[in-house]
Amino acid sequence: MRLVSVALVVSAAPGVACSRVTSLPAARPGAALVAKGLVMSDGTSLNVACTPTGPEQCFNARDDNCNGVIDEGCGTGTGVLQFMVAWADSPADVDLVVTEPGGAKVQASSREAASGLQLEKNCPDDGCHGQNVENVFFEGNEPPRGKYVVEVKLVDARGADLPVLARLSARVGNRTFSAELRLVPGSSSGKQGFTFTL
Repeated sequence: MRLVSVALVVSAAPGVACSRVTSLPAARPGAALVAKGLVMSDGTSLNVACTPTGPEQCFNARDDNCNGVIDEGCGTGTGVLQFMVAWADSPADVDLVVTEPGGAKVQASSREAASGLQLEKNCPDDGCHGQNVENVFFEGNEPPRGKYVVEVKLVDARGADLPVLARLSARVGNRTFSAELRLVPGSSSGKQGFTFTL
């Protein structure tokens, strides 16, 4: 067998300058979105630093690989705004409620707002198979501007050990942050969360 080498020569016509065409990477959706005036409820501490812990794990409401997206690849909706609460295999009824700038609440009883903000599941009642997560996300790239209120409520312990331990995470633009919650009914720690302005 004989190898043949072929040279390809490209030349410009005399007097014609060649220009190199480069393309810049497109900005990631939500790059300009920033949570301003972030205020946590009493007893809630916020973790804004992300420490990679390995590949993304499902249903833990954590950005395990620190890529700015919570639980991606797990069959849950993600977006430039995303709020997720996860709690262990527990009978407790925990609700995630997000109030958008126009005053509409996205929650178990009203799962979608006209703006595109929507709640996927109401666990454990929607048959969550021991993977208790509630996820509210914005479908699109331009969420409404203004004040958001994000609350996690222990609706009913249903015999679960107290306090009910949960993790609340949020994505705003390309940044994620989270808080560890200890929920006890009938007290201020039965409802925790944060507010911010977009």
